[in-house]
Amino acid sequence: MGALDGLRGFAVVAVLLFHAGHLGGGFLGVDLFFVLSGFLITGLLLQGAGRPRLGAFWERRARRLLPALGVLVVVVPLLTWAVGRLDLLRAVQQDTPWVLAQVVNWHYIGEQIGYWNASGTRPFAHLWSIAVEWQFYLVWPLVVVLLGKGRWRVAVVALAGALGSLLLMVTFGAAVDTTRAYEGTDTRAFALLLGAAAATAPVREAVARLPRRGVDVVCALLLGGLAVAWVVTAGEQAPGLFQGGMFAHSLACAVLIVLLAGAPDGLAGRAAGSAVPRRLGELSYSLYLWHWPIYLLLPRQEWLDGWVWTAVAAGLSLAAAVVSKAAVEDPVRRRARWTTGRRGWAALAAAVTAGAAVWAAIPQPEPGAGTVDLSRLEG
Repeated sequence: MGALDGLRGFAVVAVLLFHAGHLGGGFLGVDLFFVLSGFLITGLLLQGAGRPRLGAFWERRARRLLPALGVLVVVVPLLTWAVGRLDLLRAVQQDTPWVLAQVVNWHYIGEQIGYWNASGTRPFAHLWSIAVEWQFYLVWPLVVVLLGKGRWRVAVVALAGALGSLLLMVTFGAAVDTTRAYEGTDTRAFALLLGAAAATAPVREAVARLPRRGVDVVCALLLGGLAVAWVVTAGEQAPGLFQGGMFAHSLACAVLIVLLAGAPDGLAGRAAGSAVPRRLGELSYSLYLWHWPIYLLLPRQEWLDGWVWTAVAAGLSLAAAVVSKAAVEDPVRRRARWTTGRRGWAALAAAVTAGAAVWAAIPQPEPGAGTVDLSRLEG
């Protein structure tokens, strides 16, 4: 749906601006990503008759997410080594096994690597959210299969799980370091589960009975409200953020998504699905993957700072995303001839071999070498 792709576009722009230091609440765009994922994945699982084919579902998720991620974990160490940032290279080498296992968020939590004060030293810090989504993709389909396709069962379990997740966030969010609350799969599950609940038949049927004009008005108010929240939220210290604020934001996202999905041709749907946000939404996954390593590796200079630096960094990230989508993601997702059958297995073996060779060739940095100046980062 063009409108939902447009929401992805808005979300990724918010994250890019946040990491560049221009939008204090832009990190809330990740919640919009989570709610969208929960909505779309649950919708796919509930389609058709009979139980979902989990093997086929997980294969599609792997084809969609893993190829671009695999390229990232090979190219970023090369770039980091080439520009001489040995402290960043050491962090990449430490984090990559956890990235590949899709549990890097728990690695950061366990090692007490604070998201808010240490992410500027770790090129893979942003991949915590990809790990959360992947863990959801592994567990939630099993829950849906066990529940079956009863009209209310999935919705009730999703809402109950969201409330339980909220309680955990409130509990852990009271700590001095909120990384556990921010990156924990359990504490962030409410966004995914609110999206899941919105995808169930009772909710969508109730939305379908609403008048079109009323839907447009509510969508416009919600879009405006989300934009205001992203502008006025002053980072992780915003009052009430971990005591229900993030939950309220995710709930607003879920309402907006189900309304737009029910009336994609309305005025709000056409606005959200217009050309620029829709195209950015189609690139949002690869753009999200590439932007943070590029942000860390692009130095700020007297002549390259502020909005000029942001424009250059965002432009480089966009170029990397376009190449990734055209050369890697689309061929694998659309099952180009070289990605299927024996050719596919041969291509996978060659890619793994090449990646292993690259990793073996990159020298291990000496302890204490190449410290990073955190003052060059604004966000």
